[in-house]
Amino acid sequence: MKSSTAKLPLHSSSRLLPRRILNRVFALIYSAAISALFYHHGRTLLRTTTTATFLSFCTSLTMFTSDIILAFMWLNSQAFRMNPVSAQPFPENLQQVLNRPEDFPALDVFICTADPSKEPPMTVAATALSAMAYDYPAEKLSVYVSDDGGSELTLFALMEASKFGKEWLPFCRENRVMERCPEAYFGSGFPICNYETQKIKEMYENMKTRVENVVERGYIADEHKTSVQTEAAKAFGKCAKDFTFQDHPGVIQVVAETSKDKDCAGCSMPNLIYVSRQKSQTSPHYFKAGALNVLLRVSAIMTNAPIILTLDCDMISNDPSTPHKMLCFFKDNLVKPNLAYVQFPVRCHGLNKADIYGSEFKHPYHINPMGMNGLLGPDYFGTGTFFNRRAFYGGPSSMIEPEISELSPDYIVKRPIIDQAILELAHQVANCDYENQSMWGSKIGFRYGSLVEDYYTGYRLHCEGWNSIFCNPKRPAFLSEMPISLNDVVTQTKRWSVGLLEVTLSKYSPLTFGTRLLGPLMAHCYSYYAFGPIWSFPVMVYAVLPQTTMLNNISIFPKVSDPWFFMYTFLFIGAYGQDFLEFILSQGTALRWWSDQRMWLIRILSSDLFGTLEYISNHMGIAARGFNVTNKVNDHEQRKRYDEGKFEFGVSSPMFVPFSTVAIVNLVAFFGGFLQVLRGRDLDEMFGQMVVAGFGVLNSWPVYEAMVLRSDKGKMPIKITIISLVLAWLLFVVISFLSRM
Repeated sequence: MKSSTAKLPLHSSSRLLPRRILNRVFALIYSAAISALFYHHGRTLLRTTTTATFLSFCTSLTMFTSDIILAFMWLNSQAFRMNPVSAQPFPENLQQVLNRPEDFPALDVFICTADPSKEPPMTVAATALSAMAYDYPAEKLSVYVSDDGGSELTLFALMEASKFGKEWLPFCRENRVMERCPEAYFGSGFPICNYETQKIKEMYENMKTRVENVVERGYIADEHKTSVQTEAAKAFGKCAKDFTFQDHPGVIQVVAETSKDKDCAGCSMPNLIYVSRQKSQTSPHYFKAGALNVLLRVSAIMTNAPIILTLDCDMISNDPSTPHKMLCFFKDNLVKPNLAYVQFPVRCHGLNKADIYGSEFKHPYHINPMGMNGLLGPDYFGTGTFFNRRAFYGGPSSMIEPEISELSPDYIVKRPIIDQAILELAHQVANCDYENQSMWGSKIGFRYGSLVEDYYTGYRLHCEGWNSIFCNPKRPAFLSEMPISLNDVVTQTKRWSVGLLEVTLSKYSPLTFGTRLLGPLMAHCYSYYAFGPIWSFPVMVYAVLPQTTMLNNISIFPKVSDPWFFMYTFLFIGAYGQDFLEFILSQGTALRWWSDQRMWLIRILSSDLFGTLEYISNHMGIAARGFNVTNKVNDHEQRKRYDEGKFEFGVSSPMFVPFSTVAIVNLVAFFGGFLQVLRGRDLDEMFGQMVVAGFGVLNSWPVYEAMVLRSDKGKMPIKITIISLVLAWLLFVVISFLSRM
């Protein structure tokens, strides 16, 4: 697509034609196989109602229900495969429309953190430094850090980072450094061969030591307080000991100001602003979306940049030219009017060879967004996203005017950010009661109503008529930390499951509300995620029912000699084969694909199952809705085990029980079935169930290893093993009893 304002194109969009055609042909064939499967189920149910035992009838009905859910989820997944599109920016052509620094649009960067005990202040500071070091006019760049914990430790880390940045930013420019996060640069393994680099490294290590010592102490000593400017000392004064996570006043502190602060080369520093919104136990807290809306209002008062970048506190910039790639889309007049955001993929650094926890999230963060690119664009990931500020104020052709003119996306800020009137108004809009009886969170700003506020916000923006673009450059634009403990992984995804169900079962469900406004394909894309937690039912059924019934001489699948057996074989191999092919075509490896599909099963049997139960209990008034911050603190022993490819269990999490029980059931069933074959039972009759049990055993190897073979701190707690053994035994007893009815 060519820009209307440039002779050379700023970007291109290429339809992946071979893949699209193959996907459509395969979808047609696979649909026919599913139709045949339901015909077979219908015949089986009619037969079992009159001739079979009660257990056989219940088994057939349960398998039929499971296959209906699987077919529905498969149908949703096909929407991503109908029209995949790859978007490629050409930043080298951008100089045709941006010749001078003043031609660049202002950019506000939003970084969110909530808990200094789980999100180390040094990590937050490193992320802020990597954004401040963009190849972008400093006077057009402002970095806002939202600290929901109201921690003076985080503020101190940012002040130290700002001082170090006066040396770091010129160093990066002069040496054309790509890894502009100092931790990533100095940890990249390249030998330091000159005095300047060694000096910068020593400065960074000294800064890091000061910050980590303060964090370890838990408070800022007087010698540090007296070394900072008066305004910062006043800010520290507000951070009193009676501060709590849920109850503290608002703090807005300008750490660096572009018109006043210069680096060692005499160039302006980007703005760096610390924001901690006011919180009160009597006021609702809308989690991350609420913090982002405060940043949206505070930044509107102080800088009001037309473009906003949202980043997680652990997601460092990995390419200083990323804003130029983003502008290739925002500066195209043919795309700009309806463009809400440009989404870059989430990529993790420090993954082990097998990526045992599937932290690449290939499908949601790499494969599926290309499919949505051919429709209205990808969903919002919550990080690595450049927004058009105007998108937060209604549809492209129907702007909603905010309550005060200073919050309008068209408002031009004429005063410096350190002006007293500006700061007072900024504190006012950061007040915890500011949004009461307003449109914030419903029609303006980031949207409330779901724990997955990122997914929900992107979905609502698309429903309002906005588009988005997925940009996946060869060099990762951002790199993120990932959990290295299985408990942290499943806890994080359980929160996603609860939030997705909140959207699914609301009046904004993609199947109803979404279909009317987005069309069927886009609605099915969003439905794939929204209905994701219901995977737990069919997967749990396939994980235990074929195995337990096999030992009680009940056949579920056709005999190998029966032609219907090949239909089941095609459905299984076809689904997994297509998944494998997509993974490999997205620069994946076979080893990581195996880890990805195994973790998909583990998440379903833990996060999705418990997320569904939590959603139900919340709506019954049994439990309160909550938001858990993912732990980003690195434990050296955990890291060593992770690098060796060992799963980290360690804690007695109830979410480990379902998949541990399933692992035991499949192991007993597989060897029990093998013994039955040795005793003369017809393998032809039970082959399908043996294959399913064997597949479960293969996927459960890390669980067996953690239960029996390991003695380190990451092994499976004996309590979980005992509970799983008891539950597996009870399951076999119940099925055995029902088989005799």
